[in-house]
Amino acid sequence: MPKRVLTGTVVSDKGDKTVVVRVERRVKHPLYGKIIKLSKKYHAHDEGNAYRAGEQVRIEECAPVSKLKTWTVIDRIGAAKAAVVEIEDVQTDPAKAAKGAKGSAKKAKAEDVAAADA
Repeated sequence: MPKRVLTGTVVSDKGDKTVVVRVERRVKHPLYGKIIKLSKKYHAHDEGNAYRAGEQVRIEECAPVSKLKTWTVIDRIGAAKAAVVEIEDVQTDPAKAAKGAKGSAKKAKAEDVAAADA
């Protein structure tokens, strides 16, 4: 009997030699006909702790390694997407920064009132 192979996204890599992989499948609803996504999480064995959260991986069915782990990670399909980091420009004097924010809010509110009157 051939071993099942699934493709999914690593959700957690916090366990030692273990990753949690979410596998999504698309199914047509039996009554309404709408395509819906169903997902299931699998605990998979990662011998070298090589895989990180967010990566696309393939997992293969294997003999039970532990109570929850019956899958092994075969290989990486795609790398994790980089998180977008937004950097704010902070002024050195906190009093001026707070005063400037309040002033711009009042100015914006005054502009909104003027636009509503027109």
